[in-house]
Amino acid sequence: MPTVHRLKVTLKGVRPPIWRRIEVRSDTTLDRLAAILEAAMGWEGYHLHGFEIGDASYQEPTPFDDFPFGRRPLDESKHRLGEVLALVGEKGRWDYDFGDSWEHDVMVEAVEPADPAGSYPRCVTGRRACPPEDCGGTWGYANLLEAVADPRHPQHAELTEWLPLGFDSEHFEAEEMTEAMQSPRPPLRELW
Repeated sequence: MPTVHRLKVTLKGVRPPIWRRIEVRSDTTLDRLAAILEAAMGWEGYHLHGFEIGDASYQEPTPFDDFPFGRRPLDESKHRLGEVLALVGEKGRWDYDFGDSWEHDVMVEAVEPADPAGSYPRCVTGRRACPPEDCGGTWGYANLLEAVADPRHPQHAELTEWLPLGFDSEHFEAEEMTEAMQSPRPPLRELW
């Protein structure tokens, strides 16, 4: 019988926390899981990403990979969620945008039989909106929020204008995330 992983995904280094609780089929490949995580968190998906699980790294292979300080990551399309994070309580890390260094803790909260009437992947709950792309990592995001909240901040006008239209750092709706997670996303290589 097919199983589903319930994962808690937490963006590291941001306070108050930004997190999602999602349900994903256990047979999902890591490349597909990366697209699901991008959608669940609210990332656009145009930056590189990678998984660190145990002592292994997983990424999308590229022809220009050069790994002088370590071994070549494993091909994420050849490994499934249920194989690399098989047990409740196991944890891994998913990194998005190696420049801004958005690190996410991924923890297995449950592995259960799939609901035959259920539609996966789905977002169960979560908190707060994802930071805007290219805002400078955790430090840049904290500065952005501070500047936007204070009209006397020297960068208030510039950063308020730079923010995506309608951005609300407190906004979160599980239904929106589920819809995004179930929509097709192009692989990164199609965007190069």
